[in-house]
This record gives sequence, structure tokens and C-alpha cells, in this order.
Amino acid sequence: MSVAQKPLGFAWLEVTGFCNLTCTHCYADSSPQGTHGTMTVQDWVSVFRQLASMGTKEVQFIGGEPTLYPDLCELIARAHWTGLSIELFTNMTYIPKGMWRTIKKHNVKLATSYYSDSADDHDKVTNTRGSHRRTRANIGKAVSLGIPIRGGVVSVQAEQRVHEAAQDLTDLGVQHVGGDRVRAFGRGSKGADPTVNDLCGHCALGQCAIGPDGSVWPCVLGRFITLGNVRETPLEEIWNSPRTAKARAEIVAATGEKACQSCTPPQFLPSCAPCSPCVPDVGHCDPREAGPPAATATIGAPA
Repeated sequence: MSVAQKPLGFAWLEVTGFCNLTCTHCYADSSPQGTHGTMTVQDWVSVFRQLASMGTKEVQFIGGEPTLYPDLCELIARAHWTGLSIELFTNMTYIPKGMWRTIKKHNVKLATSYYSDSADDHDKVTNTRGSHRRTRANIGKAVSLGIPIRGGVVSVQAEQRVHEAAQDLTDLGVQHVGGDRVRAFGRGSKGADPTVNDLCGHCALGQCAIGPDGSVWPCVLGRFITLGNVRETPLEEIWNSPRTAKARAEIVAATGEKACQSCTPPQFLPSCAPCSPCVPDVGHCDPREAGPPAATATIGAPA
């Protein structure tokens, strides 16, 4: 299947695999045992410049927990200076005072996950006592500072009170609230091999993800599909490569014939507007319904 080339409008920048939580459904399998990878500050600055030259409008810093990356404030400033619009996806449990100043100064938007209005239920998902209290307090602080923030409620466990969680976010002043089911990647897969069948189908159609070691993926969920590495090859060359074109076509072929479901897209995908929460600069919407399990993907494997 031939798929038309689109400009790279959005990029996830996964600056770390380290996280202070061990959420049961984490698609990235992040934890306190994760690392910051091998990308240096200068490597990331080079990525910002390449993205800007390619016409990319928006990036999202993500992890792991990006606020635990020691040079995040510098990366935010450098990305802002290249003209990129920035969103920070964080669990909101740890935001140092200086980082609040950086967020305000560089017009950074925030996004977070929230699991229940009940502290016990929320903390069962994160496997960390006190995480609900800290997340909720920092959501309130962001609202009080006038920082744009969106929240997503992922349905992970039975009796989780997801509807009450969404209402709690609204009551806190979060203007964009959405939700999703668990996606079968990382710990969310419960040991199953990842497949393209659980992707939304928009992977590499105007967006890509870059990991802590420089790996380029079609999206943060499609990390089992490696398109190249920015420490070895310019991003524009990767984006326009036959390997990326092949991955793009195979993903669309695997997901493109399904009917749209009622919209409950994952809150970290930029192709989910106008469902909320969404990355605001990407305007198309076509969430897909997961079908029966597919064979283990070979997309992006070396020829």
C-alpha cells in the first residue's frame, strides 16, 4: 500500500526511561531502574534544530518521568529558542520550584495521567503510596498559575472510579479531560509480544518519537519498530527513508480498514483531536478499534 508522505509536524522526545513510579500499565516499562539513556544535551539540541528546519511545530517531552531528567530545564529553554511549541507530559508528582519558573517562562503546556478520585485506587495503579496526593496538589498549582493542563484517565482496574476521576479533574479546573483503555505495550501487554494491531494507525503519519538512546520510532507506543537513530543519521534522512515509508505503509495496511470506534483515544497521541485531551496543533481524528491479535510485527526490521 502506498501512503502519501506528510511533513513531520510533531515529535515525542522521550528524554529518559527513569521514573519514580511503577504504573501497572506503563507502555514504556519505565521504573526507578530505568536510565536517562545515551543522548546528551547537545544531541537533543541538534534534534531541536533539525525539527525546526523540517517545519515541525510542536514537541512533547515525555519519559519515564521527564521532570527527573537533570537537564530538562535547559532542554525546554533550548527547544523554545528554536521556535518549537512545547508540552510536558508528567505524572505531576515531582516538579521543583525552578521548573515551575521555566514552564511559565517558556509557555510550556502540561499533560498528565490521573486514575481515580480515590487516593487508594490511584496509588494502586501507580504502585506508589502518596502519588495521588502529590499529583492532585501539583495539578491544582498548575491551574492556579494559569498553566494550560490537560488530563487523561486510563481505565486500568475494575472499581477504579474513572468517571469520578474525570469529574475530579474538571472540578480542579482542568479544561481538557479525556480517557483511554490500557494499550497492550510494555507492562500493559502482560508479557504478550507487541503488535501493530493495537496502534491507532497514524504512526509516522506526521509524527514520530525519539528515545533516550536516539532511536526513532513511529510513535511512543510503536517503540518495537525502529526506523533509525539520530546519533547516526540525520532525522530528515530517517523520516524520508525507504524504511520509514515501508513501516508507514505496513501500519496503515494493518489498521486502515477498521471502522472508527466511539472516541476514547490515548491522551498521549497527537492524532486524536478533537477528542480531549489532545495535542492541539494536529487537527485530524480517526481513532481505531482494536481487532483480534496480529502476528508479531517485523516492521522496521533491517532489510
